[in-house]
Amino acid sequence: MSKVLPPKPRSLTQKTQITIVASHYNEEFTDALVENTHEELLELIPNGQIELVRVPGAFEIPVAVETVLRQSKPECVICLGLIIRGQTAHGDMVAESVTQALQQISVNHATPVVHEVLLVGDEKQAYARCIGSKLNRGREAARAAAAIVDTFTQLKRSPSRVFPSNA
Repeated sequence: MSKVLPPKPRSLTQKTQITIVASHYNEEFTDALVENTHEELLELIPNGQIELVRVPGAFEIPVAVETVLRQSKPECVICLGLIIRGQTAHGDMVAESVTQALQQISVNHATPVVHEVLLVGDEKQAYARCIGSKLNRGREAARAAAAIVDTFTQLKRSPSRVFPSNA
């Protein structure tokens, strides 16, 4: 796991539609993730149209993402949520289920889905990743979204790229 934020990608000038799907559960932390993601997106994609969809918890995120992709076709979806590991395996099961579903949705729609549904051990880890500045996963999500939108824009411009082989 990285200990610092990745560098900022270049800013995008094109109009770009980004949808954030975020859970309400653990609201202090998920609200901070949304706020940090939104602020970073405004800086990186000044001509971006950002839509926010809130769902009750992490488990509901994949079905909301599927619905968004069927209806509005954004260039990228950012998923934000927080699961605090408890005394049982429930949190791990939800996290694994969400991860697998989001990956499948992304591949099926050929649309980037940035996965920042975090599974943490306690509130101290949650604070560091959602509210703190050093490991802020909301800012990281925005940077990943800008980078992958840029990559997909380049792929659409030149879909028949030939990469040299090292063989």
